[in-house]
Amino acid sequence: MARLTIYTSLAAAAAGAALAWYFQAARIGAELADERLQASQYREQIADERTAAGRRVLAVERTVNEKYQGALNDVIQKQAALQAAADRARRERDGLRKQLSDAEQRLADASPAALIEYASTLSRVFGQCSQRYTALAIRADGHATDAATCRAAWPVIPQSKETQ
Repeated sequence: MARLTIYTSLAAAAAGAALAWYFQAARIGAELADERLQASQYREQIADERTAAGRRVLAVERTVNEKYQGALNDVIQKQAALQAAADRARRERDGLRKQLSDAEQRLADASPAALIEYASTLSRVFGQCSQRYTALAIRADGHATDAATCRAAWPVIPQSKETQ
């Protein structure tokens, strides 16, 4: 009978140990599953944040590209207008050269009264040219000031030490 009690006690102790082992394994398994779930949620959150950041970067890049393309188109149109104006100026210059050459021929045969009238007319024309060149110089100075202001106000994105 004492043996039976010992065997019964040993069996009860073994069953208790097995149950405790099983309970601990289930508890640890549940904690591990909970940690895996949290890690999965964290990875999903990071993936969502990366996707959102990527979308924001693409939106900013698209905006910058649109502004750049708009500015580039404006510059191309202005350059074409300047080229057309330069072509017109060249044609006018060539016409004036021909007129001056013809005038030199006529001056050789002109009377003193005609020469005085010609000198008076040249004086007025040079005065008008002087006024126009002064106005052009003022506009050029204004353009230079605008360009300097634009360069000074252009946004600069500072680079962090990580990107350098």
